[in-house]
Amino acid sequence: MERTRIPIGECFKPTPFRAIITQGNLHLTEFVMNAVIGGLAALLYLLAGGWLTLRLARAGGGNVGPKRGPLALGWSAAILHATILAQTVFQPVGLNLGFFNALSFTGWLIAAVLLAVSWVRPVENLGIVVLPFSALMLVFGLLFPAERIVADPGQWPLELHILIAMLAYSLLALAAVQAVLLAIQDQRLRRRQPGGFLRGIPPVTAMETLLFQMIGAGFILLSITLFSGFLFLENLFAQHLIHKTVLSMIAWGVFAVLLWGRWRFGWRGRTAIRWTLSGFGFLALAFFGSKLVLELILRRY
Repeated sequence: MERTRIPIGECFKPTPFRAIITQGNLHLTEFVMNAVIGGLAALLYLLAGGWLTLRLARAGGGNVGPKRGPLALGWSAAILHATILAQTVFQPVGLNLGFFNALSFTGWLIAAVLLAVSWVRPVENLGIVVLPFSALMLVFGLLFPAERIVADPGQWPLELHILIAMLAYSLLALAAVQAVLLAIQDQRLRRRQPGGFLRGIPPVTAMETLLFQMIGAGFILLSITLFSGFLFLENLFAQHLIHKTVLSMIAWGVFAVLLWGRWRFGWRGRTAIRWTLSGFGFLALAFFGSKLVLELILRRY
């Protein structure tokens, strides 16, 4: 079977904010509408994150309110955010994933995954960090639009590869935030300070279980991403892809060792936290570090 090839193609430089209207990337009406919708979505993200923060702060007094309210606000923001992405990312000419568009899409995906999982798992407190982050990425995407078509219409294997990769990144990003919260919880317990907001989050063992569930799901998707990359990409070790490929494989190796260590030796606590953050660090460099350097610093498209 003949493999689908990725055209390397030319991309356009990021468009300055003041040139949005004159260069025709967005008509005036569309820009104003996106600005209004985006501003409302960002506000709802912030309100949901603030509500979750207040909810967790009240846990010290034993008054943990229901999570339905902030999650509903978060979903409202995510739906509005999705309407903007439908115009800026999913374009008739293909997937437009310029640097800030990619950040906006990733912010939305992380928020959507968190909100979906929060209905069945006690991970809603991660929204204290995730939802404001999504609001910030949304604003960046609106202020600094750029065009970089990475998949032409009809190239569904490539589009599927990209979407799976971003979903893997989103799950492992949530795992990294979970690891940070677990580190704070571990530190407070070691200092014999079990009160306060700790009453509003699950016990350490439950937090670790959730952490490894996220890592396991993200690892499976990352494995599919690398495998599909070898199938559908013309040359994963081409000059413009080698840094991303190598860093992604290193991240895959770090998470593989962590999962093996958990299974074989029962790794937990600080060991699990360090490996999780290290693996995500390599993955973040692979996804956005190289993209930042190539597109915004070196101006290579």
